[in-house]
Amino acid sequence: MSLFLKIFLWFWLTLALIVGAILLINWSTSSEPLARQWETFVGESVSNNGDTSAQIFEAEGKDGLETYFTRVRTLRRIAGVAFYDAKGSQIAGDSIAGSKELIDKAKTTNNPEFDRNKERILAAKRVVGKSGSAYLYVVELRRFQPPPFFTNRLLLQILSVILIGGLVCYALATYLTSPITKLRGATRQFAEGHFETRVRDKVGNRRDELSALAGDFDEMAERIENLINAEKRMAQDISHELRSPLARMNVALELARSKANADIFPLLGRLESESQKLNDLIGQLLTLSRLESGAEPFEKTEINLSKLLSELVSDADFEAKSIGRGVEIEKSEDVRVFGNENLIRSAIENVLRNASRYTPKDTSVKVNLVRDRDRAVLTIRDYGEGVPDEELNKLFKPFYRVSTSRDRKSGGIGLGLAIAERAVSNHHGNISAKNTGDGLVVTISLPSLA
Repeated sequence: MSLFLKIFLWFWLTLALIVGAILLINWSTSSEPLARQWETFVGESVSNNGDTSAQIFEAEGKDGLETYFTRVRTLRRIAGVAFYDAKGSQIAGDSIAGSKELIDKAKTTNNPEFDRNKERILAAKRVVGKSGSAYLYVVELRRFQPPPFFTNRLLLQILSVILIGGLVCYALATYLTSPITKLRGATRQFAEGHFETRVRDKVGNRRDELSALAGDFDEMAERIENLINAEKRMAQDISHELRSPLARMNVALELARSKANADIFPLLGRLESESQKLNDLIGQLLTLSRLESGAEPFEKTEINLSKLLSELVSDADFEAKSIGRGVEIEKSEDVRVFGNENLIRSAIENVLRNASRYTPKDTSVKVNLVRDRDRAVLTIRDYGEGVPDEELNKLFKPFYRVSTSRDRKSGGIGLGLAIAERAVSNHHGNISAKNTGDGLVVTISLPSLA
């Protein structure tokens, strides 16, 4: 799960929990206070209505009281109303079942008395008229029902809070993670070799730790870029500078050969051999420098990879035969790629030579070329000792040689596979190596043409 999604969900969940806790507290504590308030209100209403009933009865008689009760019955939650004398005999109103015990209880107190059950509430109040006579006022009320908690209005409020909170959380999560996303993209580009990548201007005018981190990245990137460029220039300059004295040395060798006697010829031959190796090394260094710098454009054309592979395997097999080995094609499909033929030739040739160098005598390097959807996949397998697993990822670094099996006697200097890796990368491909248990297989994958 991405950091953005984690921050967004945590903020939103926190907001939802807060809203839920507030609603739960309101729901669990609101019913009882409302009931108590309602009971107080009803008690006061019963007292007032009882006093009014006594006054009307003494002034207008039973008919006037019935008229008043007609108006009282129209009130909300009033199911019935009755009026009794001090002995409990009904004077006017409705016949209310179950009111006798409540009337007897109300005779002894001046406070409103209540009788509750699931369906109704009875309230009775002893009142005294102006004549001094005592009466009992009884009213039947429909059971108090607290208002429904989850009303449409409340649900709309909850949805509004969650929606607005979600938008705010989204904006906050975006604000926090956007610089990290941009920094991650810049890091990936930098790792792919785009050393000019900078990120400080992309994070905006922030003045926080993430802005400082972006500034630190730019400073680091600039220093690394300067170091790498200096290293590339130095390698290229040294290679160019070595070519001139090497050429003069070859001329001197030819002059010395023309004047030397038979005893000196072997030494001159050795000097010429070493000079040729040094010339090859300089050529490889220049090639690697051009590939890494990207300063020199490489012309690209359509290449018949299967035909090119056939030529390279034929040459590699001829060279391998001289040291008791072989190189052969097991399978070669008709695959075409778009690229620079010299670079691809150099990449495959270096891998083939490396494989034929380390495969045991009397064995042959196996080569396969197949199309895998939109990729051309070339595998080159030898039957040597392989490479320690922890060193596989270092195999394509310049001047790197595996400590257990590659040494000066093998003739390698650790540039062939590095050149192959740079050449393949310049064609948006990839190269990898893995152990098979009885050797090493190198896989080159390139974009193929339809």
